[in-house]
Amino acid sequence: MENSIEPISKIAFELGPLSVHWYGIIIGTGVLLGLLLAMRESERRGLSKDTFLDLILFAVPAAIICARIYYVLFEWEYYSKNPGSIIKVWEGGIAIHGALIGSVLTAYIFTKIKKISFWKVADIAAPSIILGQAIGRWGNFINQEAHGGEVSRSYLEGLHLPDFIVNQMYINGAYYHPTFLYESLWNLAGFILLLFLRRVNLRRGELFLTYVIWYSIGRFFIEGLRTDSLMLTDYLRIAQVLSLSLIVIALAVIIYRRVSGQAVKHYKDA
Repeated sequence: MENSIEPISKIAFELGPLSVHWYGIIIGTGVLLGLLLAMRESERRGLSKDTFLDLILFAVPAAIICARIYYVLFEWEYYSKNPGSIIKVWEGGIAIHGALIGSVLTAYIFTKIKKISFWKVADIAAPSIILGQAIGRWGNFINQEAHGGEVSRSYLEGLHLPDFIVNQMYINGAYYHPTFLYESLWNLAGFILLLFLRRVNLRRGELFLTYVIWYSIGRFFIEGLRTDSLMLTDYLRIAQVLSLSLIVIALAVIIYRRVSGQAVKHYKDA
C-alpha cells in the first residue's frame, strides 16, 4: 500500500506553458483574506479603507523578497552552486521571519510617509498576519516540506488525521511529523486570541506585540521538531534563537512603553 501512495501534485493547473502551483495559490489566498480583514477593521478604527490596500502593494513584494533573501543566505552552500534556483520561490524555501522583517520595515516607512500611527496599523494588521501564516503553512504541506522527524503511520492515524494528510506525510519511503499542521493550528488559535483581545482594548501596540510573543512561543517549540531548520551553528537553530529574542524584545517594549508613558492610547481610541 505504502509504495502506491502518490503525493498531491504541486501544480494546480496549467495555462499553456504556465504552470500554476498550489503553493502560490495558498499563499495568495492567505494574503487576500488577511487584506480583506484588515481593510474592514481599518474603517472601524477611523483609517481610510485604502490604507491597507496601498500598504500591501509595497509590503507583499518586500516580504517575498526578504523572505527569500533570508532563506538563501542561510542555505548559501546550496544556492551558490545552484544560482538558477534562487528565484524559484514557487518551489518553497521562503522564511517567515524574513517576510516579517521585510513587511514590518515596509509598514514603518509607509506609516511615517503617510503620517499615521505605526502601532495603530500594526495592531489592526496583527490578526491578518497570523491568519495568513495559518493558511500559508498548507503550502508547505503541498510541497512536503517543513516537516518534522520520522514517525509511524499508526502514530499519525492516532492523531485522527484524515487520510489525505497522513498520505502526504509519506515522503521518500517514510512518514514524518506534520509540523506544518501543528504550526497552522497554533496560528489559528492565535488568530482567535487576537480577535478576542480586540475587545479587551489593550494599549496601542500591544495587540501586535502579543502576536509576536504568541507566534514566537509556538515557533520555538515546533521548530525543535523540524528536520529542515536553518542553522546558526551546528546546535543552534536560527528560528529558535530569533523566537526567544523576539519574545524578550516584545515584552521589554510593552514594559518600556507603559513605564515611559508612551502607551497612553488604547486600541479603540481614534
